[in-house]
Amino acid sequence: MDRQTKQRRIETYRRRCREGGLPLTEQRMAVLEAMLDLDDHPTADRVHDVVARRDSRVSRATVYRALESLARIGVITKACHPGKAVRYDSRTETHHHLVCLRCDAIIDVTDDRLDALPVPDTSSYGFVVSDLRVQLRGVCRRCRELEETS
Repeated sequence: MDRQTKQRRIETYRRRCREGGLPLTEQRMAVLEAMLDLDDHPTADRVHDVVARRDSRVSRATVYRALESLARIGVITKACHPGKAVRYDSRTETHHHLVCLRCDAIIDVTDDRLDALPVPDTSSYGFVVSDLRVQLRGVCRRCRELEETS
């Protein structure tokens, strides 16, 4: 990600934190910068590894709390899949994911047809849908190529 894009996204994060009433502390800023540097749906542990290299005083618990706080106000999102560690996503605009069932890679997909899927009526469940994201699960190219060469 180029410097100008990163700065734009940091300014957006600052604004969202202000709007959400969440102070943008030095630790939260370090977590946001790590998320932008990683930009590949990292786990909290991976974010902590990056943050700790820059500032060893930031604890794992602080990173976990910062990620959860940032996700709660919509600065980042969670990209979860059953049975695996929670992954975080710095992209908050509508997009979808390809999830590899072998290596757990998550690949962003933007597709107008997926964006246009109608939200099903969930009122009989007493559930109100606020967002629709599609997750397609399968095997990524790298894992398929590794299988073929084995």
